[in-house]
Amino acid sequence: MSIESLPLRRKSPGLGRGLSALLGEVEREPGTTDNGVREIAIADISPHPDQPRRHFDDDALAELAESIGLRGVLQPIVVRPVGSKFQIVAGERRWRAAQKAHLHQIPAIIRDYDDSAALEVALIENIQREELNAIEEGEAYARLTRDFGHSQEALGKIVHKSRSHIANLMRLLDLPPVVRGMLADGRLQMGHARALLGVTDAELLAEQAVTKGLSVRDVERLAKRAKKPESVVKPISVPQRNEDIAMLERQLGDLLGLKISIAHTATGGNVTLNYATLDQLDMICQRLSGEKI
Repeated sequence: MSIESLPLRRKSPGLGRGLSALLGEVEREPGTTDNGVREIAIADISPHPDQPRRHFDDDALAELAESIGLRGVLQPIVVRPVGSKFQIVAGERRWRAAQKAHLHQIPAIIRDYDDSAALEVALIENIQREELNAIEEGEAYARLTRDFGHSQEALGKIVHKSRSHIANLMRLLDLPPVVRGMLADGRLQMGHARALLGVTDAELLAEQAVTKGLSVRDVERLAKRAKKPESVVKPISVPQRNEDIAMLERQLGDLLGLKISIAHTATGGNVTLNYATLDQLDMICQRLSGEKI
């Protein structure tokens, strides 16, 4: 379900208000055109030049276009006025698919956002729909902190992610361009890329990871060896269970954007999900219940 077109229901105060506050609590019942929703000519709409999402899967776009051709656009996009025309704030994928479906108009919500608010909404909408790759997400965070003065703590509250998750994504921007490209197009996982931070031969190790199908653990070992002088490199020992647990904590943390702690013993253990705000708790509950965010 699209974030900007949630069905009419009242959430508990303080839960999930990051994007709804920015969108002005816009909610829409199917089949209605009130609450600021209107039909706008597709030709009068242009994409936002700072749209966080850069990669659009052609096959997925074609599927959406086919669905729109049959049923129309069920969820309005969000635009802002720019001169006599409009600029997309959220919903560029639907706009692109509507073009492919040869529609002439598209339902839209018009909001008079400034540059900062427009980028915030675009970022949150894409993150909550899980449509940004790690590099796109990191670049969006960097732009919000650099150009608009947002702290990592403030961003965490808006997007329901931990400060460490945001910091880790921004650190990925320090990788060489070739490695960032591999991560952006899906050839590398975030765990692979994070292991290569600070490694001189990061591009070479990334190529090996892709061509040989190395696991994240394999890349972590190679990266650790590459950071040490040759004279002190020791044979790779058999991985211990605590290292496996630590890697699992990192992988789950990357997936949820929260700090994850795993306490394992011979008779069982505990998985602890750490949250800092009610928004993050709301996101955890939605993930566990299977409800779409």
